[in-house]
Amino acid sequence: MTVYVGNLSYDVTREDLERVFADYGEVGRVSLPMDRESGRPRGFAFVEMAAEKEEDQIIETLDGAEWMGREMRVNKARPRGESSGSSNGGGNYRRSSF
Repeated sequence: MTVYVGNLSYDVTREDLERVFADYGEVGRVSLPMDRESGRPRGFAFVEMAAEKEEDQIIETLDGAEWMGREMRVNKARPRGESSGSSNGGGNYRRSSF
């Protein structure tokens, strides 16, 4: 099972994430997307855990916790393409003036 971890410090590394999440169980994989232009982390990650029960404990414990000077957002990762916005990718944004 995979969790989304947002609002991360730009100084975070995969190793940092592995250390923190290993306290809650076996870490399968850590994906830390990097910005193409700056080469630094984009401020979020995906952490794959071996068991769903570990995932639930992580979310309950770490969501809202302060780490590296930032308040983390931790929740279940949604499958790619599934988002909370509209299906056209544009969200509900409407420009009121030009």
